[in-house]
Amino acid sequence: MLLEKIISISGKPGLYKLVSQLRNGFIIEDVTTKKKVSIGNSSQVSLLDNIAMFTFEKEVPLFEVFENIAKNYDYKEAIPHKSGDAELRDFMTASLPNYDTERVYISDIKKLAQWYNILQKAGYITPESFVKAEPEMTEPAQEVEEVVAEENEAPKKTASKAKATSKKG
Repeated sequence: MLLEKIISISGKPGLYKLVSQLRNGFIIEDVTTKKKVSIGNSSQVSLLDNIAMFTFEKEVPLFEVFENIAKNYDYKEAIPHKSGDAELRDFMTASLPNYDTERVYISDIKKLAQWYNILQKAGYITPESFVKAEPEMTEPAQEVEEVVAEENEAPKKTASKAKATSKKG
């Protein structure tokens, strides 16, 4: 799942995808309706890729929490965000068992369930979306490896020549 282009805008319901940048703002697309609009630089925007949930040990990226929810709900819609507090806490415990109950509020859990369901309905939540891609080796990196391999072989040749000359002398 590519969360780096999915945003939440303060004061606007739903989630949006960044389409392009303008001089004085951005063009965004609603993930469910696919309607494109522009927003100004003064809008308060949160990238989902930069959001994490508190646990007692560390902060867990939202991507990982979504993955846990997806597995728990077989990649289908989760509980409604308007569920009762006890049901939302059970949902959070199942999704992130060691979440920090003091620092993760019911409002955070509601937002988590709402965002998950929006992304699921929009087609972002699939088994394939959570497969981590293997980093591809670029051509310059391959060239660097070849040069390093040649350099590693070069000292061996020089050393054998040095031995040969010392035997002669």
